[in-house]
Amino acid sequence: MHGRFPGSVESRDGALIVDGKEIKVFSERDPADLPWRDLGIDVVVESTGFFLKRELAQKHIDAGAKKVLLTAPGKDADTPTVVKGCSSLEKCRSDSVISNASCTTNSLAPVVQVLEKNFGIESGLMTTIHAYTGDQRLLDAPHSDMRRARSAAVNIIPTSTGAAKAVGKVFPELNGKLDGLAVRVPVPDGSLTDFTVLLKKEATSEEINTAVKEASETYLKGVLQYSEDPLVSTDIVGNPHSSIFDAPMTRSIGRLAKVFAWYDNEWGYSNRLIDIIKEMA
Repeated sequence: MHGRFPGSVESRDGALIVDGKEIKVFSERDPADLPWRDLGIDVVVESTGFFLKRELAQKHIDAGAKKVLLTAPGKDADTPTVVKGCSSLEKCRSDSVISNASCTTNSLAPVVQVLEKNFGIESGLMTTIHAYTGDQRLLDAPHSDMRRARSAAVNIIPTSTGAAKAVGKVFPELNGKLDGLAVRVPVPDGSLTDFTVLLKKEATSEEINTAVKEASETYLKGVLQYSEDPLVSTDIVGNPHSSIFDAPMTRSIGRLAKVFAWYDNEWGYSNRLIDIIKEMA
């Protein structure tokens, strides 16, 4: 989806060599057995999905790493959740284990922030229309989730997501007011957040779009992008923003509104991880 890497990549003796730089490769079931201390590792990006509690991520610290960044919502109350543009980055510098939530949370949170700031939010329901991922089956095969067990390449697959609830960790005042689900679709990359929200005061589609546009040019610049183009999913592949607001899709009736935001669930989120790593280091 993102083209060929323009540099050189080779492997030898337990390492990848990327443009002449050696990146060591290890295979350990227990993070405590990894040689982070000997290698002087500052930040571990924990992307396995298996160590999403502080006590489990702590194994990387015990092995010698200074900090751990989770690439999914933490599964305990002790792990701070940080979303760039929407929460203080102070925790990145002061805490040893941080969650950068998920790509979907990073897409939804900037839009939620704008709506809460300008109109107030009573409650909201999100559907992420999401590219299929490695946790699904390409052919019908066993899976703990019977829907994810079905072939990802030929089905529209409803499933769960914790992305909306994770926004409550970013904005505590909205905790318990947001929920959602996911619909996995047969595209390899490029996803869309569909957010239906009950506002505290009435707002027209034009007023909502104006508020989002202003935010995209000021306090959410670089995180939230405002677009009036007739976008489809391939148009946003490779876009580094967390959230690409689709202004022509906005609808409202009184206090009820529906908004849409695109996101490259691979590239956009990877850019945010780099931003957070820089803050942590």
